[in-house]
Amino acid sequence: MKQNTLFLVIGALVVVVIGLGIYVYREETQPKGVEMKIDQNGVSVQGK
Repeated sequence: MKQNTLFLVIGALVVVVIGLGIYVYREETQPKGVEMKIDQNGVSVQGK
């Protein structure tokens, strides 16, 4: 029983580390500057 709990904790930590890695990668690869969107609501401009 104790070994299963250890595997569960290690698995949860691995999932958290992978999730944070993906989040940081996506944030770092986003272009800096101005974002323009044109849709049914009109034109919107956002500074990053």
